[in-house]
Amino acid sequence: MSADTSTILVVEDDAIVRELIVDVLEELKFKVLEADGCETALEFINDEDQHIDLLMTDVGLPVMDGRELARQARMLRPGLPILFASGYAESIEVPDGMYLIGKPFSIDQLRDKVKDILKA
Repeated sequence: MSADTSTILVVEDDAIVRELIVDVLEELKFKVLEADGCETALEFINDEDQHIDLLMTDVGLPVMDGRELARQARMLRPGLPILFASGYAESIEVPDGMYLIGKPFSIDQLRDKVKDILKA
């Protein structure tokens, strides 16, 4: 793994969807952290030794939704880029510095979106 490898935290409660996203990102040579919900995600986010370049989260999560997770993540890591994934993309407004990808998305769409965000 090279020094310029970006680390992406993927938060998705659907194991099959999460595995697909992780597989795609790993094929693109990203380091991927997996969380099945907000509790696990916040453990990574709260760990000051854990480098994270991008938080990719499903909007519709149990317990705490992705927007609330994003809000808490930004309190701890103010500049962290956040990518929301949602099956209802057209009905969601995202704050500045946060991005949205509609489900279902193609591998190419995911790759392009992640690369654009990390370049920004």
